Amino acid sequence: MFEVIPLGVGSAVPTRTRHLAATLLRRDGKMVLFDCGEGTQLQLVRGGLTRGTLSAICITHLHGDHVFGLPGLVTTLALLERTDPLLIVGPTGLREMLHAMPGIRTDGLPFEVTYRELADGFEHEVVYEDEHVTIEARPIEHRVFCAGFRYQERTRPGSLDGEGARAAGITEGWQFEALKRREAVTLDDGTLVSPDGLVGPERPGAAFAYVLDTVPCEGGRLLARDADLLLHEATFTDEHAARAAEVGHSTARQAAQVARDAGAKRLLLTHFSARYADTGPLVDEARQVFPATEAAEELARYEVRR
Repeated sequence: MFEVIPLGVGSAVPTRTRHLAATLLRRDGKMVLFDCGEGTQLQLVRGGLTRGTLSAICITHLHGDHVFGLPGLVTTLALLERTDPLLIVGPTGLREMLHAMPGIRTDGLPFEVTYRELADGFEHEVVYEDEHVTIEARPIEHRVFCAGFRYQERTRPGSLDGEGARAAGITEGWQFEALKRREAVTLDDGTLVSPDGLVGPERPGAAFAYVLDTVPCEGGRLLARDADLLLHEATFTDEHAARAAEVGHSTARQAAQVARDAGAKRLLLTHFSARYADTGPLVDEARQVFPATEAAEELARYEVRR
C-alpha cells in the first residue's frame, strides 16, 4: 500500500488555486517525486511532507512547468545537510541543466546524486528497483521528448493459513517464514510439511501510472495497464480537441479512453488549463467513458492498494 499526493495540478502557468506539475508518492517512509514544477517546495511544506526522505525524483520532460522547481529543491536538500543518496531520472540534458546552477554540481553537494538520463529513441527502461518496488519509464508523445512512469510493487507471497500450519505441527517463527516462501519444512519427528494447501497464490502488488504531458498514445496505455491508479493529464475538454492535438496534450475524454482501454481501476485527472476555474466539466466528460474518474486535488491523499 502507498499514498499518492498531488502537489500541483495546473498546466503552463500557476493560478491562485493551482500549482504547477508535481506529484509525491509515499510508501513505508520512502518518497518518490514525479515532476517538480515551480512551487513544489512550498507545497511539500504546506503538506507537512519531509523533503529529506526523498529517494528519487522522476522528471517527464524539460518544459519549465515540470522542472523549474528542481534546482531550488536540490539546493534546499543540501542546506538541510542531507547525506542519503538521491536518484534523479529524466531526459538527456537534465544533468547539464542542473549543473549550470552554482552549487549544484555533484562535487558541491553533501550527498551523492545518481543521474539516470533517458535518451531520445528509448523504448522501455526500469529506472529504479529495490526489494519492494520497481519504477519503469516509457516514451509518451508530446511536443518534445517526454517519458511517463509506472510505479509497481513487487508480487507478494500468498497468505499463510496460520491455523492450518499450527495444526500440521508448525510452531517456530522460521518455520512459518519458510512456508510463506513456499519451502517445505521438516519437523523434529521427520514429518514433511508442504506449503501446498497452506499458502495461497501470490498476490500482485499495487501499481500507479503517471502519464503527462502527452496525446493519447501506446506508451501511455502500456504504463497504465491494469494500474490501480492512473494519473493522466486532461488539459482540455473535448471542445478544444484540435488545440490539444496541436500542442501535444489530451482532453479529459481521451484520458478516460486511455484508462478504459488499459484496464485501469481508477483515473485521476490533472494538468488542467487555467481556462477552467471549475474542473467539473472535465470530470463529467471523462465519466461518460470511465465512471471511476476524479479530478486530482492538491495535497489530497489517495491510497493505493491491491
